[in-house]
Amino acid sequence: MGHDRRILSIANEMNRAGKLARPDDGERRRNAYARVLQLADLTAEVSDRLAVRREVLRWRECVAELFLADGPQPAAHRRLFEVLLLMSREAARQRPYVLA
Repeated sequence: MGHDRRILSIANEMNRAGKLARPDDGERRRNAYARVLQLADLTAEVSDRLAVRREVLRWRECVAELFLADGPQPAAHRRLFEVLLLMSREAARQRPYVLA
């Protein structure tokens, strides 16, 4: 799987997590962020470019804060989602559709 597809897979889970904003969605939102963290770890692990690995791991640290948050953080989530989509050319093309 190429870099674009890995970033799109992470974006899919971020999109799912962002839709789980109701108070009773806490566990499902946490599970979605856990999958995001796992996918980010795998992406960093297989990346052969140090700069990409470093950026994915920095981004992952910020997502970990969302994972640990007591409730939904829509503004922080959106910012991180936007940054993620800029990590790949193909993902960047999806911005008008998922950030509308």
